[in-house]
Amino acid sequence: MQIRIYYEDTDCGGIVYHSQYFNFCERARSEKFFQSGSMPQSKNSGFVVKKIEADFKASAKLGDLIEVRSQLIELKNSSFWLNQSIYKEQALLFEAKILLAYIKNGKLSKIENELKEKIRLFFV
Repeated sequence: MQIRIYYEDTDCGGIVYHSQYFNFCERARSEKFFQSGSMPQSKNSGFVVKKIEADFKASAKLGDLIEVRSQLIELKNSSFWLNQSIYKEQALLFEAKILLAYIKNGKLSKIENELKEKIRLFFV
């Protein structure tokens, strides 16, 4: 998914705030669901970030066009690991390994088979 860096994403020097990289990753994950006509959450269920391991390599700047790439690492019964990388052209700017847990009715729950299949398709 491509994202343009806007003024609101940066500090007064035009450098992207570190927290924005997490927002870009979240946006890319949600977009995978939206593109299939699905929602990333429902009235009583959805995914929450349980753990993030992040590595900041270089800075994006105002006006840059970046690309967020998402790849499934491991799909478990109630969670999945995802690798999300952000590039500007071929330069790696940011990389995160993210554990997403499935919550239903406020409790950790098993991911339904239909949803597991979507996850496998979305994050190839």
